[in-house]
Formats: sequence, structure tokens, C-alpha cells
Amino acid sequence: MILVPWPAIRDALDTRELEAAGLRAGIFSGDEPGPADLADVVFFTVPYDRPYGTEPLGRMPGVRVVQALTAGYEHLTGRIPAGTTLCNARGLHDSSTAELALGLILAAQRELPRWVRAQDVRRWEHAHTRSLAGSRVLIIGYGSIGAALDARLRACEADVVRVARKPRPGADVHAVADLDGLLPSADAVVLVTPLTEETRGLLDARRLALLPDGALVVNVGRGPVLDTAAMVAEASAGRLRAALDVTDPEPLPEDHPLWACPGVIITPHVAGGADAFYPLAARFVAGQIRRFASGEPLQNVVVPGGTP
Repeated sequence: MILVPWPAIRDALDTRELEAAGLRAGIFSGDEPGPADLADVVFFTVPYDRPYGTEPLGRMPGVRVVQALTAGYEHLTGRIPAGTTLCNARGLHDSSTAELALGLILAAQRELPRWVRAQDVRRWEHAHTRSLAGSRVLIIGYGSIGAALDARLRACEADVVRVARKPRPGADVHAVADLDGLLPSADAVVLVTPLTEETRGLLDARRLALLPDGALVVNVGRGPVLDTAAMVAEASAGRLRAALDVTDPEPLPEDHPLWACPGVIITPHVAGGADAFYPLAARFVAGQIRRFASGEPLQNVVVPGGTP
């Protein structure tokens, strides 16, 4: 049994090809718990952003492939059976996440929340603002999403500095080890890193203190990569600004001080869920299932589990 979250994926599959491999496709949307008997499931696509998406994982003794629809997979690595291949959705969220990151930067630099609040009370409040053009922006976590954001920032005439775990001299990418020397000249920092033991607390109180007054911190990666208490302290003092699509904790409790910090924009972890994602995901998962059925190597393998 192959489980997919949307009829569009099932309908794109070649039924004869599946039957030849002894497989059939079913739907699990993740809107409610899965069926009681999942013993015959061999390929499971985790539904994206659904309340019961991961619920069946502990009840699939025969699962051979788990396909995530998120780029990050830290929430899955301890929940899949030994020997199972785990694949992520690297590349599928690039456009939507880069798009929101750019929107957050522009909103913060041009003070769009201020003008919306003024509109709510019909107040004409003319003033000059910062701009993105001419700003120096550090992208920390230069993978496929970082590259997509890079292209958009350069189109806006920003000076982009690329940072990854390791340096890539030919691609003009700095190492994370160089951050202390890069932060003092940054107008904005964008976090696009996955959550690992290396990245947890990467932008902590010490590193935030290296940023110049008025700098903008953007997080579209994972909440714990940024030290929340340190960010609250800097924003409450009016020294730094922030635009955050992810937070720590998440969801952010309604009484959390981050909500009331001046110069902070918060969106509720919505970067990856734009319309652009869904057709890309459907094509990718259908392709993965075809590869699985024919014994071909899978794409985006992050935890190898043997030959599919």
C-alpha cells in the first residue's frame, strides 16, 4: 500500500505500473487519525501541515519509505522504524519561503505595518523610511532556499553575503565560523538554516550584540536557531528589529513578550504553505512513487534505509 495525502497525487500515478509492482495507492489526508490496520503500508507520504500528519508512523511495521513534505525533518528522525528510508522536500518550498522572506524584509524596511495601522484609523502619516536597495543582507544557511532568496534580493539591489556551514570559495560562500566578523556590517540577517545541534541558538545574545543598531533579524528557518530571550531584550530596548515566521516556542503563547516588542513583525509559520508549493509537491511525490515501484534510486534521501 502506498499512502498519499491528496487525490491529485494518486490520480497522477500509473495504475498498471503500481499493479505490476504489487502496489495500490490510498489517501491519508492527516485531518483525522489513520485507519487501525496499516500493516501493509510500504510507502508513506506525511501530509503537510495537518493535525494528524505523523499519527500513523508508529503503526506501520512494514513501511520502507517515509516521504516528508517539509525540508526540515527533525520531527521525524526519532519516529520512523529502523531501516526505513526517509526523504525530505528539499527544493519544493524554495519559491514560497524566499517570497515570504523577501516580503518580511520589505515590510520591515519600508515600515508597512505602520502604514496599515495608520490606515485603520484613517491617519495620513507621511515619513521617510529605510530601504532594501543598498542594504547589506546576510543569508545564514545558504542552500536552495537561500539561493532563491539571494536572486530576489539582488533584483532589489541589495548587497548579499552568503553563509553556510562550510565555506565554498568558488561560490563566494562564507563559513558560519566567519559570522563574528560579518555581523557588525550587516543591515539585515536572514536565518534559513535547519535545526540541528550545531544551529540551535546560533544567533544568541553574544552574536546579536555584534549587529549594528537598527539591524533587522529575519527567521524563516526554525525558531530555536534564534535565542528568543536575547531577541526580546534587544527589540524591547529598540536596538534591533525582527521579522519572524518561526518562533521558539511555537505556537507563540498569546502572553509572550515577543508579541509586544517594538519593531517586530510576526507571521505564524506560513512561509512554505503558499499555492506554489502544492503542484510541485504533487509532481515530486508521484515521481518518487514511480521510482520506488521500479526500484530506481529515490531523490532527497536524508536517512538511508537500504534499497527501496
